Amino acid sequence: MRPVALGPRQRAAALDALRATTDEPLDVLVIGGGVVGSGCALDAATRGLVTGLVEARDFASGTSSRSSKLIHGGLRYLEMLDVALVAEALAERSLLVETLAPHLVEPVPFLYPLTHRGWERVYAGTGVAMYDSMAWLSGQSRGVPRHRHLSRRGALRRMPALRKDALVGAIEYYDGQVDDARHTMTLARTAASYGAHVASRTRVTGMLREGERVTGVEVVDLESGESFAIHAAQVVNATGVWTDETQALAAERGQFHVRASKGVHLVVPRDRIHGESGLILRTERSVLFVIPWKRHWIIGTTDTDWSLSKDHPAASRRDIDYILDHVNTVLVTPLTPDDVEGVYAGLRPLLEGESEATSQLSREHAVSHSVPGLVVVAGGKYTTYRVMARDAVDAAANALDVRLARSIPPCVTERVPLLGADGFGALWNRRRLLARSAGLHVARIEHLLRRYGTMVTEVLDLIAADPSLGDPLGASDDYLRAEVVYAVTHEGARHLDDVLTRRTRISIETFDRGTDCCAEVAALIAGPLGWGPEQIEREIEHYVARVDAERQSQTMPDDETADAARMGAADVVPVARPAQTP
Repeated sequence: MRPVALGPRQRAAALDALRATTDEPLDVLVIGGGVVGSGCALDAATRGLVTGLVEARDFASGTSSRSSKLIHGGLRYLEMLDVALVAEALAERSLLVETLAPHLVEPVPFLYPLTHRGWERVYAGTGVAMYDSMAWLSGQSRGVPRHRHLSRRGALRRMPALRKDALVGAIEYYDGQVDDARHTMTLARTAASYGAHVASRTRVTGMLREGERVTGVEVVDLESGESFAIHAAQVVNATGVWTDETQALAAERGQFHVRASKGVHLVVPRDRIHGESGLILRTERSVLFVIPWKRHWIIGTTDTDWSLSKDHPAASRRDIDYILDHVNTVLVTPLTPDDVEGVYAGLRPLLEGESEATSQLSREHAVSHSVPGLVVVAGGKYTTYRVMARDAVDAAANALDVRLARSIPPCVTERVPLLGADGFGALWNRRRLLARSAGLHVARIEHLLRRYGTMVTEVLDLIAADPSLGDPLGASDDYLRAEVVYAVTHEGARHLDDVLTRRTRISIETFDRGTDCCAEVAALIAGPLGWGPEQIEREIEHYVARVDAERQSQTMPDDETADAARMGAADVVPVARPAQTP
């Protein structure tokens, strides 16, 4: 398998292939470029099926870039006696850490503070021991250390930021951490490398029907304005919180509905909380995580029902105060709103009908095939995306057996490393030699390896061709200029917002939220994307307006006013768009 880029040329080729499906329909077309949709595309392509993937905006632009960035079994689901889900998620965690994406997923420690003597250590310790044992019993536990019990003194050595009266001891355990947007994009790129035709900024506007059967979709290329049809034997709806809306395009009611729950996270500098481990804290509604994230901490999340704009869920002042108030109950030095660098809000796609409280709704997934030719997959959690994809493609494959007059091979994705994973351990061991040959500090090479794995050589090739790309961005020096160029030439970024928000995390990792470097970034990507001065100006204006709208929304008292403020910044479009064709 040869790695395939997701640059402008490759997107154009994918669109050409999708247009040419009238006489030779795809076997499977996946709608939705989030983690589940990208996983479906990879699953289908690696079974030998002719596969397409379309995403209305950018890869991972919805829920899949706005998670807690954890690959975990979910301790709270164990407490809810959802043992099967926890076991499944722990097995997937091990696969990701060890085999599928060791460059993108790594262990991260958490302290669980104990506030009662005696019974709580037994109760919580039993739960964490079960959590570890389930992973060990699955035979897939390497790569994630086991838990340990700590006294109060031991816990305070790990987290000096904690108030002494906030705990009597602690349990330290490990889970996995991931850059969700990078992982999702890498899934889509890996699918393309196995032959899938992958196109972002391609919105589905309708379903094609032959009698009762769905036979494809109508789409519009949002970059050109062109509309065309894509024909496929099976269509997979993997649109997450948009499942009901996409299902409605088939003029059919689905077998289940998806309810959106909003989760808000804050990002603060690492020096605001003195410690070496993350935290997991109980709240009256759910749990609150304090998660190490490079030179920052991610703190979250909320869990509230959301019925407003799904494109751009907004964080309100109430959300921010809720998180700060709860985390400050255990900190020696309280955080203030001035400590917050970034804020992001995402929507969980929960299956509706089990509880009025969104925190009690199941994170298990469901697959239906109620309309011939259309498979719907929904629910679930980020960690179990591969299982969801497998089940969805299984459903599509069962219907394809007769059409193709052959048996479709079973899922093989548990043995298919993502791009950058194969040989990562050996290259990591050679990082000092790699730094010497590239003329970069070893810390820079470690940063690149954790983002690109063995694909780092492609980034270094850009620097070799243009040494100025080896310099850091002027206003966000965690990232090299080469990473910005690579985002559009190899990773499918189409707009300034894609680069600053998802290919990098500059939008939440700097107090200016990327506005100070957006002109430099726009100038770097203008060439590969073919932008003229007018489009560069439009991209910068849009990004600054988006940041301003988000800042304003975060001062609003509730969801309704926050949503209205956030919707003040429209999505960016190209300067010139040809007339729409039938």
